[in-house]
Amino acid sequence: MLKPLLDASAFAFVKEQQSNALTRLNRGIEKESLRVTPDGYLSQRPHPETWGSALTNSYLTTDYSEALPELITPVSKDPAAPRRWLNDIHQFMYQDMDGEVLWAGSMPCIMTKEDEVPLADYGSSNVGQMKHVYRRGLGYRYGRYMQTIAGVHYNFSLPDDFWPAYQNYKNTNEDLSSFISKEYLGLIRNYLRYCWVLPYFFGASPAICKSFMKGRAGSLLEDYSDCTLMGKHATSLRMSDLGYQNNAQSKFTICHNDINDYIDALEQAIRTPDEFYQELGVKVDGEYRQLNANLLQIENEYYAKIRPKRVIHSGERPTLALKRGGVEYIEVRSLDLNPFDPVGISQYQIDFLDVFLLFCLLQESKDLSQRENAENDENFKRVVNFGRKPDLHLLMHNRSVSLKEVAKNIVNEMLPVAELLNDANQTKAYTEALDKIKPMIDDPEATLSGQFMQQLKATDKGYYNFVYQLSDGYKKEFLKQPINQINRHLFAEEATASMQKQKEIEANDIMTFEQYLENYFK
Repeated sequence: MLKPLLDASAFAFVKEQQSNALTRLNRGIEKESLRVTPDGYLSQRPHPETWGSALTNSYLTTDYSEALPELITPVSKDPAAPRRWLNDIHQFMYQDMDGEVLWAGSMPCIMTKEDEVPLADYGSSNVGQMKHVYRRGLGYRYGRYMQTIAGVHYNFSLPDDFWPAYQNYKNTNEDLSSFISKEYLGLIRNYLRYCWVLPYFFGASPAICKSFMKGRAGSLLEDYSDCTLMGKHATSLRMSDLGYQNNAQSKFTICHNDINDYIDALEQAIRTPDEFYQELGVKVDGEYRQLNANLLQIENEYYAKIRPKRVIHSGERPTLALKRGGVEYIEVRSLDLNPFDPVGISQYQIDFLDVFLLFCLLQESKDLSQRENAENDENFKRVVNFGRKPDLHLLMHNRSVSLKEVAKNIVNEMLPVAELLNDANQTKAYTEALDKIKPMIDDPEATLSGQFMQQLKATDKGYYNFVYQLSDGYKKEFLKQPINQINRHLFAEEATASMQKQKEIEANDIMTFEQYLENYFK
């Protein structure tokens, strides 16, 4: 029998004295999605001017590639608002897509040559050049294919007025900023212990287009058709070694036990040279290949499942922002695009995440040891690679335990948190979110990855055709809907203002790019 997880005392305090704060949780979403041509290839068109400047637009930017737009919702206390924003941004984008679709899958469409993945262009300013060169460096380091993988990032925080009362309950004398950082890191440690549940329930990339592998062998993969490879029991190839990977990151350890140790580890990584990256060169024949030859060019190159974050000032590095003000929110990065939802994430997933993240906060969170970190990484790897295997076992304190047993225990412990959120918000949505995922525990084929494979096999068209059919269907839905004219006007105004802002940034640059980089890394 697994021991209870929830801290009964902390839970009781929040229920009795802070339930009002649970009506004001802060949420925001960043959603990536490839632009794909009608014949199934990556778009070679630049980011449309009608979408504004990818450098300065608040709602619509690019990630790695010109063909990989990133949609950004404002922070909202209404759990339904992020999906409404995503819906409206999709509608706005589809006014100028010239036959293209937004790819509904996390793993990319038909891939050709690496150099046909167009790097995102942010203009001639120093900050724009830096973003472009950083992406060029990622291409040299890991290949451009890896950077076309798309996902959803979920940003979450509690309201500011929650923390002073919670600090009084915890009876600590440290300054409030340090206390908040400490609590968010506790949430992160528990997330790392249990985050395998996200690819188990919501992983949706068990198959890929053969073109992505470029003829490479993958022991995890089996032939499904002439154009498709699949992981027989995989849940999220996006989060496997076939997806995001950085072998150089094995050379350093990021610690989530203390915010200063976390900052110091990232700082050291962006200042420690790597032999292979030195061989690549930094500036070759007058062109920057990468920002530097260190283990990380910048902090964002660290591929984390979750990050402690703070809104940065212009030109400020993320670690310095954390050092300045502590942790402000957390960013969940383990979510595949949901190919069965037009905007890439369903409302029940959002509700589940709120319950899960609050659950991770309201329990004891001991420091993570190297042994436990290794165990957590192994569990995550097992689930992304073999999560739908009926008898899959995980490691818990050096003991082999059935995934089903552990998952049931976690969901049972989440139930009081869901009921607490229900009561605070006068809804049934949070317990209904748990009800929706419960059948997935005993039936792995009911998970998103299981549903994906069932429908892929039913259509008998292979990965590309199946996902294109979904993508084109969503496009038609968005174009049929009457567009929200207020938000359409807002997005159009933001596009115009962002172009002007980029011009002003470019006009006001007073130093060379070399000087800018030197100052940035000081």
